Amino acid sequence: MNRRAFATMFASSAAVLLLATGLSHAEVKVGTPAPAFSAVNSEGKTVNLNDYRGKTVVLEWTNDGCPYVRKHYGSGNMQALQKKWTDQGIVWLSVISSPPGEQGFADGARANSLTTERKAMPTAVLLDPKQQVAKAFGATSTPHMYVIKPDGTLAYAGAIDDKPTSRPSDITGAKNYVDEALAELKAGKPVTNPATRAYGCVVKYSS
Repeated sequence: MNRRAFATMFASSAAVLLLATGLSHAEVKVGTPAPAFSAVNSEGKTVNLNDYRGKTVVLEWTNDGCPYVRKHYGSGNMQALQKKWTDQGIVWLSVISSPPGEQGFADGARANSLTTERKAMPTAVLLDPKQQVAKAFGATSTPHMYVIKPDGTLAYAGAIDDKPTSRPSDITGAKNYVDEALAELKAGKPVTNPATRAYGCVVKYSS
């Protein structure tokens, strides 16, 4: 194995290892009320979680420079999931919590450009450069996924799927936990896998 390949493998392993060994902030528990929050979206408007009371809400932490995020956007997997469920009335909020100067930071114009370039389908993109929303939920990685029920309780928290790699080829055959949770909620069933370990690039918390 050459030096560059080893460095890439080490960086990917380190990202997952950091997530496995501890959290920067306590993660909200499934079955409890999701933390109320307000955040400015990429259009400059303030969004409140309470605005969507009575609807199922998905929160997706994202960072366009993260190889794990690129896995799902480069393949079209994330966009397909967004479209499938927003077409059915689900509210999908992509959250950018990278602080200025860190990988993935985006202002409103950059966030809108990314949405257009990637043909993404979220209901809105929330800007969280001070990590207020990330801290409230205990988000640790990109992508870190949460599903909130219409009554405001958290139904799912964790990974997008069961293949913790950055390889797009691993999407085929993967169990998509978010898709599964949304389908079960729609059918009035309990979520089979309500909590899983998120994987991806570490969310950078500013000091």
